[in-house]
Amino acid sequence: MWIFLILLAILVVLVMWGVGIFNGLVTARNAYKNAFAQIDVQLQRRFDLIPNLVETVKGYLAHERGTMEAVIAARGAAMAGLSAAKASPGDPSAMAELGSSEGALNSALGRLLAVAEAYPDLKANQNMMQLTEELTSTENKVAFARQAFNDSVMGYNNKREVFPSSIFAGMFNFQPAASLEIPAAEQAQVRAAPKVQF
Repeated sequence: MWIFLILLAILVVLVMWGVGIFNGLVTARNAYKNAFAQIDVQLQRRFDLIPNLVETVKGYLAHERGTMEAVIAARGAAMAGLSAAKASPGDPSAMAELGSSEGALNSALGRLLAVAEAYPDLKANQNMMQLTEELTSTENKVAFARQAFNDSVMGYNNKREVFPSSIFAGMFNFQPAASLEIPAAEQAQVRAAPKVQF
């Protein structure tokens, strides 16, 4: 009788321990999905600012049509990348596509802002100053949201890879999550200072 109760108690402890590990994995997965939702909010805010920025610049930079069209095209590609990533946050191919499209958008925006610097009237325009300030603020929020997402992904991946959680992760098909990074091929382009020629 005592042996049965002891074995039952051990079994209950093991089940509770397993439930705790499973719940920890679910919590970590939900944390990185929530962190991605914060990136989504900030990127959407940036996407909404870009058309206003382009409209403000359009009157001053009529001969820089190619630069403005590049920004609009990059915005469209980034929005498509965000839609794909929203469908499955943490999926390696979706994160790579989003990172690539974001890198292209950052580069195009950098070129547009560098061209705008050459026009004193445009720099002094109240709308341009306000949009530039909002865009800078949004870029900072995107960077913080990206960092929080990547930290959450790292926490989730660590939790699913350490023993004994790795056993439960394999049994219940907890897939690894990918962080949001700019692809190595585009890092040099994004970090390079834009060149303005007249």
